[in-house]
Amino acid sequence: MTTPNALRDTRIALNHGSGHIPAVGFGTLIPDPLATRQATKAALEVGFRHLDAAERYRNEAAVGDAIQDAFKAGMVRREELFVTTKLWNTNHRPERVRPAFDASRQRLQLDDIDCYLIHTPFAFQPGDEQDPRDERGQVIYDRGVTLAETWQAMERLVDDGHCKAIGLSDITLEKLREIVAVARIKPAVVQVEAHPYLPEWELLEYCRQNGIVLLAFAALGHAMKPNLLEDAVIADIARRVHKTPAQVALAWAVQRGTAFLTTSTNPQRIQANFDITTLPEDAMQEMGDRITTNVRFNSVVRTGVPGFIPATR
Repeated sequence: MTTPNALRDTRIALNHGSGHIPAVGFGTLIPDPLATRQATKAALEVGFRHLDAAERYRNEAAVGDAIQDAFKAGMVRREELFVTTKLWNTNHRPERVRPAFDASRQRLQLDDIDCYLIHTPFAFQPGDEQDPRDERGQVIYDRGVTLAETWQAMERLVDDGHCKAIGLSDITLEKLREIVAVARIKPAVVQVEAHPYLPEWELLEYCRQNGIVLLAFAALGHAMKPNLLEDAVIADIARRVHKTPAQVALAWAVQRGTAFLTTSTNPQRIQANFDITTLPEDAMQEMGDRITTNVRFNSVVRTGVPGFIPATR
């Protein structure tokens, strides 16, 4: 990992693919397409150079429009931008992987994707319905494909070009070990929920040992209860270092060796989430020693159904 003077400019080396991933990333899980385009453009204006998208978010086209707006305005060049998107659960069968990838490229208006992730390790019934349910409202899973078979199809995307790096999302350490054991191309990135209330130290250590970048989503707890931004330890450190609790939590994420994603439609908050600086070592130690709350806000690792996405438009 290379850490320039500005913590927000940190880039972490990938074990294959596009060299380095910016540690500070902007997530595009925003329901309204117009708001998506405006927020993504605002993020690029303040300096974010990693955008995280997904087929499941149903707004890749809006993200692509914002990227093109930024290119045309001379705000950023393609080689400066790192774009991640994801294969949804209904496309796990090997023959569906490339068409899904190409459709994401088309919506994003990009020739190449810097990192393509399997959105969850759960395969759903293949088809156009992203959230297939039976008559009892239960998810219809696809038992006809294994995660290893899907991973092999992901590896072929790297072989064929246009996909620079591949990885996994919403995965447990146990499942990650299974893929690493059989992979020809090792995962470059693993995206999971991680924050001071869910530090995932064991998973992070495994990723370090295998040259995998841990990319934290919900890095600020997604404004859910208990609200980590109201945590007494974080609030006290924020007062001492003259930063917001959010900036403290995000600096903690980078300093411990992970990348992170934040999402906002508020331009001032987007700017603040980018404007992070290095915490003193005693503050890092204090967060490790004194924060004892442990909570997972998203049950996706148990079901494959993301908790932060509404079931309908």
